[in-house]
Amino acid sequence: MWASCNVKVCNCWAATSVPLRRCLKLGATMAKSKFEYVRNFEADDTCLAHCWVVVRLDGRNFHRFAEKHNFAKPNDSRALHLMTKCAQTVMKELEDIVIAYGQSDEYSFVFKRKSNWFKRRASKFMTHVASQFASSYVFYWRDYFEDQPLLYPPGFDGRVIVYPSNQTLKDYLSWRQADCHINNLYNTVFWALVQQSGLTPVQAQERLQGTLAADKNEILFSEFNINYNNEPLMYRKGTVLIWEKVGEVTTKEVKLPAEMEGKKMAVTRTRTKPVPLYCDIIGDAFWKEHPEILDEDS
Repeated sequence: MWASCNVKVCNCWAATSVPLRRCLKLGATMAKSKFEYVRNFEADDTCLAHCWVVVRLDGRNFHRFAEKHNFAKPNDSRALHLMTKCAQTVMKELEDIVIAYGQSDEYSFVFKRKSNWFKRRASKFMTHVASQFASSYVFYWRDYFEDQPLLYPPGFDGRVIVYPSNQTLKDYLSWRQADCHINNLYNTVFWALVQQSGLTPVQAQERLQGTLAADKNEILFSEFNINYNNEPLMYRKGTVLIWEKVGEVTTKEVKLPAEMEGKKMAVTRTRTKPVPLYCDIIGDAFWKEHPEILDEDS
């Protein structure tokens, strides 16, 4: 049998045209060229197995970007909703992301423990997330800033962190939400002093130097009649993105056997989408309500 196969292979090769044979030989030679050794210089950046992989993006020089594009102070809801839209786009493209958290000009994306996307290479995780996010920011800009043209392309830097346990991942997300609260409280009272009291930015900074959270709350309430606890949750807590089943209503034309013309009817379809939540993730309540996020088999 083997002899017969060898004869057939030889006959096929003999029947191949000379130019084609030359191309096949050249292709085989090029695939294993003498230059292939340069691949040995690539660093091994494989993330540890069975660990949570987190990619965090931060806007590059976004203080200047916000100034140039007339962002509202202390918070611009348009900019925050645009960031969330970009994060949702990333999650739809990379479905191994189980949860994302964003505030100000940053977003963190958590890939499931067992994810084998990109063979768990850190550089691939980071570049795919960063490029998808940045291109989405430009693509959806007009949907949120109708009267403000994009003057120059924004940039985002990224980093990859690996967390070995559920508790360290929860502590990471708690740290980011605590950071959101600290920064937003400071910015809220800072810009109240500048915009309503007429202080210069330097004077406002000096006024707040050494103050604690209670002092800042007192300034907001006594001088500006602002109860910080009544500020929008999106500003105080940031945005959490998780996968949830959502019913989408669409109009579809349906034809019955006895009818000549179709009728338009509303049809509801259930889809799983990344949904924004504005809630506390430091306590246990959120994790008890959504145990599937940390589930090994989710």
